[in-house]
Amino acid sequence: MGFLSQVLELLNTGSHRISSFLQVECYSLHNLVFPSSLTMKDFSSFFLWLLLIFFFATPNVILTAHAFTGTYGVCYGRIADNIPAPSSVVTLLRAAKIKNIRIYDADQSVLTAFKNSGIEIVVGLGNEYLKDISVGEDRAMNWIKENVQPYLPGTSIRGIAVGNEILGSTDPELWEVLLPAAENVYNALHRLGLTNSIQVQTAHSEAVFATSYPPSAGAFKEDVLQYMKPLLQFFSRIGSPFYINAYPFLAYKSDPEHIDVNYALFQSNQGIHDDKTNLHYDNMFEAQVDAAYAALEKVGFPKMEIIVSETGWASKGDADEAGATMKNAKAYNSNLRKKLAKKKGTPYRPKIAVKAYVFALFNENLKPGPTSERNFGLFKADGSISYDIGFTGLVSSKAASTRISFKEFFSSSYMLALTTGAAVLLLNSFS
Repeated sequence: MGFLSQVLELLNTGSHRISSFLQVECYSLHNLVFPSSLTMKDFSSFFLWLLLIFFFATPNVILTAHAFTGTYGVCYGRIADNIPAPSSVVTLLRAAKIKNIRIYDADQSVLTAFKNSGIEIVVGLGNEYLKDISVGEDRAMNWIKENVQPYLPGTSIRGIAVGNEILGSTDPELWEVLLPAAENVYNALHRLGLTNSIQVQTAHSEAVFATSYPPSAGAFKEDVLQYMKPLLQFFSRIGSPFYINAYPFLAYKSDPEHIDVNYALFQSNQGIHDDKTNLHYDNMFEAQVDAAYAALEKVGFPKMEIIVSETGWASKGDADEAGATMKNAKAYNSNLRKKLAKKKGTPYRPKIAVKAYVFALFNENLKPGPTSERNFGLFKADGSISYDIGFTGLVSSKAASTRISFKEFFSSSYMLALTTGAAVLLLNSFS
């Protein structure tokens, strides 16, 4: 088989074979024909194919990455009428070096603004769409073609969250349609050739657990299990993690007399000891994550990764919302950020780095519910910081908005331009 034929075959079989193939080809080319018979034209042809392989193979390598880069992300909620425009949000996030965000819809203005930003996005398929999407794959296909595909590949859409906190809700009709909706979304993505780049997922609340203390006692509710187990089987098959919204703030708020606020805030405290595992916990966040790991293990999924899809602390609340203060919010989010930056695991899963999205980017003035719901933002509506945890706030920094990292360079149109230009020059050398 000739060199060109081998290249074309390899492009169809995956980039993992290309690397070893090129090593062999380069070695044989050097030893068999260099220097006596290797002309400039031969070398140019060979180098051209190297560039073409890189062009076709590299996007596949990048797109097969998980839906989360690093360990830190932010939830970009927009139930507000006074927050910055999406284009300004891009500047804010890049200045803060935040690479991962979750949105709760597939808003056109957001997805357009984030084009070529290098920021990875999980879009949301709202609960209100699930019944329709569950009817058939064609419904999911229509939604993806309208809300996702038009923005690819410029906008880095890395995941579709199918519903939010469904199995922790009080709507059994939604419980029944969650799995078929997720399957239809995945199958539609598969038909479009997008399953290697876009992950299908769903986030759960703590309400799916019957017990979570101590962490080793973590277990799903019996009435949830009949829906949870087949859902977990599906996500295990397609390689999606278990996403949990974990809020020590809500746990503390519900029982401030029996929970040490320092334990909830990652501050100095006696912690708790889990007798079954003989593990010590000095913060509630890790205890909540490990309770979820214990629950997964009990139903047969000990190897499934957990990612925290929401966590945060309110900086203001009503009189009956214990702990909702600026001081506590700053302490929680600052200490959480430091912990995630260490890229360490939990006591029960020490080898799996904890990843989390912080809720939320902004205070959202139109959110219903208690005062705390409108005061989870790391930033105020004008883009300034709510409190100092190391971010600078919204600034008009040319450097922040135009700086290109090494990774962004190789996954952007800059690499396309370079590859195309080099190919043209080499082709001209043939004449």
